[in-house]
Amino acid sequence: MKVRLFVAVLPPPPVIESLQALARPDLDQVRWTTPAQWHVTVRFLGEVGDPSEVIEAVTGAVGSVGATAVEARLGPATAWFPGHRVLQVPVAGLDDIAARVRAATSRWGAPDERPYSGHLTLGRTRGREAPPRGLDGAPVSTGFAVHGVVVMESALDPAGARYRVVAALPFGGS
Repeated sequence: MKVRLFVAVLPPPPVIESLQALARPDLDQVRWTTPAQWHVTVRFLGEVGDPSEVIEAVTGAVGSVGATAVEARLGPATAWFPGHRVLQVPVAGLDDIAARVRAATSRWGAPDERPYSGHLTLGRTRGREAPPRGLDGAPVSTGFAVHGVVVMESALDPAGARYRVVAALPFGGS
């Protein structure tokens, strides 16, 4: 049986609380993500037959990180993801981690040809509607220490994706 996997960084409670303070108006054309769905994707892998092989590969990738933590920085403001209908908060500071994970997991998922673009998704427009004006540009200025990554399972649902942590993998293998 195959499972749909991705590698991510989870924001800590203080970051979630600050994001919850952002305006999320009740609009028919926007489906808001929930705090339980908030993460920064490091790499999407898609359908995988044996999660233990992915976990082993990612463990090796993050085990070689020299630091015990890296700093993720959110902001400076919410924005519509270029070319998509996704309202997101840009996240910087994870490029090295993403490159390590990308190299270690290259046998799974689609080839990554674009540069890594860290972000946390706040909402999506429904269907093909244009993004509503005024939701982007909300200032966001926060950061957090990242001590590792998680391998997540994603189950698609009409109400939105549901995620489950399959493995939590610290930097340096500790």
